[in-house]
Amino acid sequence: MTQDCYDALVIGGGPAGLTAAIYLARYRRRVIVVDEGHSRAKWIPLSHNHAGFPDGIGGEALLLRMRAQAERYGATIRAGRVDVIEGSADAFTARGEGLSISARQILIATGVENRRPEMNEDTHRDALDRGLLRYCPVCDGFEASDQSIGVIGADTHGVAEALFLRTFSDRITLLAHQSTELDDSDRESLSHAGIVVASSTLDRLDFSGDQVVVHLIDDTELRFDTIYPALGSDTNNALARHLDIELSDDRCIVVDTKQRASMEGVYAAGDIVMALDQISVAMGHAAVAATAMHNDLRNRDGQTTAAKGGH
Repeated sequence: MTQDCYDALVIGGGPAGLTAAIYLARYRRRVIVVDEGHSRAKWIPLSHNHAGFPDGIGGEALLLRMRAQAERYGATIRAGRVDVIEGSADAFTARGEGLSISARQILIATGVENRRPEMNEDTHRDALDRGLLRYCPVCDGFEASDQSIGVIGADTHGVAEALFLRTFSDRITLLAHQSTELDDSDRESLSHAGIVVASSTLDRLDFSGDQVVVHLIDDTELRFDTIYPALGSDTNNALARHLDIELSDDRCIVVDTKQRASMEGVYAAGDIVMALDQISVAMGHAAVAATAMHNDLRNRDGQTTAAKGGH
């Protein structure tokens, strides 16, 4: 395809990437979003903690609204995957199958991917839609109030999630995924909170009924109203590693207060940055990043930018 230099290339079409596109387009910047279509927001059947939607909004519906808003102001959005980024500030080239894009700046908003229990895609989607499977206690722990909850992951991460969910229910069981890695301190904390540790490790999950049936390898069957996998997540940081950008111990992109990464002309926003993984936080990151990108271009182009203030 013919090279056409954009002011900004946004990689990732989730809440962070689309918010940045809206801001950049309204700053009258030429911006293109390349979206692989893997945003975790698509998994949300109905979000009740997103401000302004007291009756809730589905993740896919929210993304469609944001996409339409970005396009209304002139942002270009295309499906695809960026595999390689070359060059430097003002002269980046991003390439992937069927695409080659030149841009002065890059915003990486590729997010993270949850580690999921083994099941087919249709079962996974149906379990999410029926509230039998949940991934975000911060997002929807309230909806699980007073329910019987199973937390998958008998390790430090699973313990922390089970204890957090104790805010909403006193009927919580910790389930070992492959092995139990609990020390005496973990067991004491769980016991004090009244959280049960299952007798054996997980064999399989059955979402066919109104409750989740958990089969353990010792043939025990347990029933829950909902399941929270606490198996961790993997950051989509391949592009950052390719560019030799600084990463945190958690493999997230390290940024400054303006969302600038360690390479000039590269910015990051959303769950790929170490913070609370929430749509509202991703949007805040994106607003800061897009404004910094606009002002950094103004500086490089010899235009005046405010030395102080909120922009």
